[in-house]
Formats: sequence, structure tokens, C-alpha cells
Amino acid sequence: MSPNPTPFTSLAALQQHFATGLSTLLDTHKGLGVYILVLANAAYDRKLWAQLSPALRQRHAELAASLADTLRRGQTLAEPDDDVMVFLKLSLIGFEHIGLAESRHAGPWHVMFNPVRALRPPRVSSQKFEGLLRPFDAAGFHFNKPFLAKEVLWEGRLAGKPARLLYNKFPFARLHGLLVPEPPREMPQHLTPELHGWAWHLCAHSGVPGFHLGYNSYGAGASVNHLHFQSFVQADPLPLLESRFAHNGGADRYPLPCRRFTEPVDAWIELDRLHQQNIPYNLLYSRNCLHVVARVAQDAEKLEAVSRGYGWSEMAGAVTRFSREAYQGLSAAEFEAELARFAP
Repeated sequence: MSPNPTPFTSLAALQQHFATGLSTLLDTHKGLGVYILVLANAAYDRKLWAQLSPALRQRHAELAASLADTLRRGQTLAEPDDDVMVFLKLSLIGFEHIGLAESRHAGPWHVMFNPVRALRPPRVSSQKFEGLLRPFDAAGFHFNKPFLAKEVLWEGRLAGKPARLLYNKFPFARLHGLLVPEPPREMPQHLTPELHGWAWHLCAHSGVPGFHLGYNSYGAGASVNHLHFQSFVQADPLPLLESRFAHNGGADRYPLPCRRFTEPVDAWIELDRLHQQNIPYNLLYSRNCLHVVARVAQDAEKLEAVSRGYGWSEMAGAVTRFSREAYQGLSAAEFEAELARFAP
């Protein structure tokens, strides 16, 4: 038995790990990065917000005073530039005006309002697509960076492999984590048969109802070139999984091509084809099932600016907007037209 049991044994265990870890992070680390991570995760979940907002409010005031004092003294800020910029934006908004995540339906689609995620730095999701495989860059951003150690929710053996689960600093799903298999191997974001089988097995045997793994290939919204999956819990099926759509046996046409697989070997044959043809893709793993969406690269000319960072969530029919006007105004037809532009 693993000396550090996996949090994926049950929904209760995962929720407890998640909430306790956030509270501990805020108590033990005083920097901007941890504050932003805890704030963004609490703002996505109203129960967490009720629990953590008093401590977050106090920490916000402490950080604002400390940073202001440092600048008045003419000293250099020790915090990363990305975190400073996010905190400055939060300060301009004002803690009392920080918006919590909301959601609604537009036809079959899930539309979310997540103003805090709008502050997220773009990283490589904004870069030009030059191929599915790019060498791992030890000097670039990756999940073995020492400063990320405090953001690790859990580490141990999972489905026969060492793995690390980090909080997503700007979540857009429930209990949203970044799952890194075999971190010391420093593999680029390029799926292999071995890791595809591992992800399939993990979803098949998870004790958490509604447990899923999302995956973005390079050029399809991946923001870190270090092999990872995005773990989350979805009680109600995402639109991509609904029986109404043709790839699931229904009558309705999905806005862009999707293939559904119930055997891991068959799924890998399709993924290998996409690798051979250098076609970006997004994946959604669920229990004994994989949905594969082949698509154009994120820098394709036919894509609009608002959709260039779309990844597995949007391809699965769940889209986030960052202003209330955009959130309330998005129609089903408009989102379907956005998705259709991703058809390769």
C-alpha cells in the first residue's frame, strides 16, 4: 500500500484533500503566488469561498500594505512579475468586488463566468504552433520548478507510477488539478501509448464519481510543455458526453468532428494517426471511454482572438467568459459557430 494514499479513492477524500490543502497553504505561505492560487480556487467554489474568504481578505490587506511599503522604500519586489501584475489587477478591482464563478446553459452548452481566471498569464498557449512534439525545456516553465513545490496537493504512487497532483492556479472546473506522471522524467507534452494507457486505467478504476482527465496537445491549448493531464470532477455530463450527439449514438450533429472510443488500443490507433499527420487535438477521458477532438492549431488564421486559447473544456462544450456582458450575451448559435471554426 502506498505510504501516501491517493486522494482519488472517493469524492469525500478528494474534497477533504483539496479544501484542507488550500487552508494549509494560506496559513503557512505568505507570498503572492499562494494567495492568488487560494483566491482563484475559492472564487470558483462558493463553499470554499465561505470558508476561506475571511482569511483571504486579511491576507489581501497585508500583502497590499507590504508591497506598497517596499515600493515606497525604493526596493525591488521579490515576487515574480506575473504574480505582481495579477495582484495589482486584483487590487484595482478591490477585494469586495472580486466576482465568484457563475454558470448557465445556452442550449446544450455550459457557459461560465470566471472573472478571476481572466487575470491568468497566457504562457505558451499564445505561441505559434510548430508541431506536436517540442523538446522539453529545462530552463522554461515546468512542474519540477522548486517554487511550485508548495502548490503540490498530493504526491505518491498512482496506478503503478509515481505522480504529482498540483492545484490549478486558475481553475475552470470542479476540484481542478494538474496531474503529472513521473515528473523526474521531464517528458514534453506529447502523449505516448504508455501514458495513454495509464490515464485510461486511472479513470476506469477511480473511486470518484464523475472523475475525468482532460488533455491538450501542444498547439491545442497546452500552456505548459511538461506532460500532464487535467483532473476534475463533473457531476453532470459535459455536452461532449451527452447521448444526443452523433458520436455517442444520438441524432444531433456536434459542431466539429469528434470520435468516441471504448477500447484503449483503438483510441491509440487514432492518436497515433494524429501524431503522424501533426494534427493538434484535445482529449476527454472518462470511465472506460475517450473522446478525441481533432482540430486546427490555436494560431490558425480562421480562429477569432477570443477562441485562440480554447482547449479540452471548450471542445467539450464548456466555455468561460470573463465579463458579465460576454457571459450573459453568448448564445448557443454563436458558440456553435466558434466551435465549427476548429474543424480541421
